[in-house]
Amino acid sequence: MYPKYMSTICETTLRVRYAETDQMAVVYHSNYFIWFEVGRVELMRQMGFTYLEMEQDGINLPVAEVKCRYKHPARYDDEVTIRTRVEQMRPGLLRFHYEVVRKSDGQLLATGESVHVVVGRDMKRTHLTAKYQAAISAATGASPSGVTQS
Repeated sequence: MYPKYMSTICETTLRVRYAETDQMAVVYHSNYFIWFEVGRVELMRQMGFTYLEMEQDGINLPVAEVKCRYKHPARYDDEVTIRTRVEQMRPGLLRFHYEVVRKSDGQLLATGESVHVVVGRDMKRTHLTAKYQAAISAATGASPSGVTQS
């Protein structure tokens, strides 16, 4: 088992669009995964870099695993906040944790996590560069030198 960290939480708020719902005006389940990505992208911006910057540096983060636990429905026109944090970092792997909360009443709607492997342009496993390890470590409160090797 690898260490888990207390991490900076990024909060991203959005309004549920009609196109994201089914005939009952309930958010269709797969949209939560899109919202997780929105939260993850904004967390990276908060940490001082973007996915595009990582890709330009030859680092990609394909999803290896993703899960969501639905607790209460989100509905059309709700404002929801996606809370995103890094739960675990290894040089070759990142694990993110998500919470989706209805803004009006604070109701927890869903929780989730995604696991991403670090690969190069050739899609072979590699490690995060020192630049990204340092930025993510600053957000997690862990020291880059204390990162467990994969």
